[in-house]
Amino acid sequence: MKTSTKLLTLLLLWGMTLPMLGQELSPQEIVRKADEKFNGEKTSISQMAMTIVRPTWERTVELKSWSSGREYSLTLITAPAKDKGQSFLKRDNEMWSWNPTIDRLIKLPPSMMSQGWMGSDYTNDDILKESSVVNDYDHEIIGEELIEDRLCYKIKMVAKEDAAVIWGFQIRWIDKKDFLFLKSELYDEDGYLIRTELGKEIKSMGGRLIPSLLEIIPEEEEGQLTIVKIKEIEFNTPIKDSFFSQQNMKRVR
Repeated sequence: MKTSTKLLTLLLLWGMTLPMLGQELSPQEIVRKADEKFNGEKTSISQMAMTIVRPTWERTVELKSWSSGREYSLTLITAPAKDKGQSFLKRDNEMWSWNPTIDRLIKLPPSMMSQGWMGSDYTNDDILKESSVVNDYDHEIIGEELIEDRLCYKIKMVAKEDAAVIWGFQIRWIDKKDFLFLKSELYDEDGYLIRTELGKEIKSMGGRLIPSLLEIIPEEEEGQLTIVKIKEIEFNTPIKDSFFSQQNMKRVR
């Protein structure tokens, strides 16, 4: 009798587990996992080098960045000497830049979010993390593809009508095993491809596996490229909201 009872209990538990085993992540959940893995579930602190490549010249800008969710971010230029000390702040929907050379604090209007940051192929929106790949788009899995021998979800992200975003839609390739952003195509409202992003040199950094090098390739600018190299990164270190202030823009190091 006891054996029968145990067997019945096991069968019931197995029957409850089967639907859970068969569940698949929604496309929005996949994008969320990839976004949190790269940007941190709560906060991130990083040091990066951004190399801007043009047909006749190139230059490298080094920076340190702090972020807390999508509400707060602060970015400080640490090199070269002529740009050192410039900082950029986002608090909720307001953004500012600080230039110590001219001792001037400038509030950035939303219209500047699509402009290139520091002359690169990155936009102000990218650096200040104004838009959210999770909340500002509708997501759909449209296939699977291999990127660098990793099987990826291919997810189309269409901007919601009321979202303040600069892209009409995006297509992202996200590694199925480790939830890594390995490739992105970004399109304008008319459906034209504007730029492609590639995640490369996958490494363990900050206690997790992430692409340590990003390439941003504009579609219609031959010989033009921006390369972002992550030198150091840490995730989910507590940062007080008061850190992200106009006063701190002028003294952060």
